[in-house]
Amino acid sequence: MPKDMETNSSIYKRRESNARSYCRSFTASFDTARGSELFTEDGTRYIDFLAGCSSLNYGHNDPDMKDALVEHILKDGITHGLDFHTEAKEAFLHSFNDLILTPRGMDHKVMFTGPTGANAVEAAMKIARKVTGRTNVISFTNGFHGVTMGALAATGNGYHRGGAGMDKAGVTRMPFEAYADGVDSAALLEKMLSDPSGGIDAPAAIMLETVQGEGGLNAASAEFVKKLETIAHAHGALLIIDDIQAGCGRTGTFFSFDEMGVKPDIVTMAKSVSGFGLPMALVLVRPEHDVFGPAEHNGTFRGNTHAFVTARVAIEKFWADDAFKTELARKSELVTSALQEVASHIPGAYLKGRGLMQGVDVGCGDLAGDICARAYELGLVVETSGPNDEVVKILAPLTTSEQLFCEGFAILSTAAREVAAKTKIAAQ
Repeated sequence: MPKDMETNSSIYKRRESNARSYCRSFTASFDTARGSELFTEDGTRYIDFLAGCSSLNYGHNDPDMKDALVEHILKDGITHGLDFHTEAKEAFLHSFNDLILTPRGMDHKVMFTGPTGANAVEAAMKIARKVTGRTNVISFTNGFHGVTMGALAATGNGYHRGGAGMDKAGVTRMPFEAYADGVDSAALLEKMLSDPSGGIDAPAAIMLETVQGEGGLNAASAEFVKKLETIAHAHGALLIIDDIQAGCGRTGTFFSFDEMGVKPDIVTMAKSVSGFGLPMALVLVRPEHDVFGPAEHNGTFRGNTHAFVTARVAIEKFWADDAFKTELARKSELVTSALQEVASHIPGAYLKGRGLMQGVDVGCGDLAGDICARAYELGLVVETSGPNDEVVKILAPLTTSEQLFCEGFAILSTAAREVAAKTKIAAQ
């Protein structure tokens, strides 16, 4: 390193945009990572309960994915291939078809979009509009679908919507399940769509997350999702499930809707679909809705070959049978039990979410932020979510060992207890 090169964090404040976010809370400079652990250059260790915001469901540097990627690079395998046919893409498609789609009776085509979840959402909304000839999309309170303009229009968060700098049109927002006490959200939507004076334009699609990751871990029931599918099809609309954060095993099954008895017309995927934290996004679309012409929705990086390599290994390693799913069910129970202990330190706190996408609503964003900050001081990386950041959200790698889970939750429980005592709200 040249002597005049900055060796501390001042370069970030001086040169990196104010749009930076996670590094404001987690200020260490991380150097290496393995599994569910992060290390700084001096060897300081942190347990990772954030996992790249669910982009690292299989942990950091999975050895089998790493070996496959290194082998591909060392043989001068294709790095960038637009949407060319490549050995890596073909191998991924075979594994995805044989181990994910076919066993679930899904006939969906696989569309490779630009590498972000928001790009996949943009494509999904465009497809629905082209299929139906309509423009309106029904989305839900507290939904988060990305910050590009189309996805942002469907996003509920006022802070992010405020960054648009222009009108956000083409979306009607409805209350998510249990958003308002005593309101049957699905029945309300059906009533408004069926009423010629209901005021909602005929929709191209109904789009939702089955568990609202950024919105506070609000989990939809299978009954609610099935009602939305029925409503969508009764009114000539498509059902889009945004599985970008809740998919790839995060809720205990590969798709978050696997056991809900629905077959979405379109599914968006990103984050952990590459298995290794590499940028990759997919749109799964029923064949009858595969209406784009060549390059009608395109992008220079719509074929990340390195991601194809690692994604294939992830599918074959974790989803070839039910062993991983069984393991996730056991870990989900562990997470629930541990979070109940955390919640016991905060009067009125309660659990939200499902599977390994759970958290504790402590009722106050400042309190949740203080708990996460103290946990970070004790060696745990964990974040908040919700409209007021009031939920302490667990997104640990799905491969986290039970020992590491227990160690991490012990830290989180200590942080909750200490913050509660400091703020004089400890349970009586």
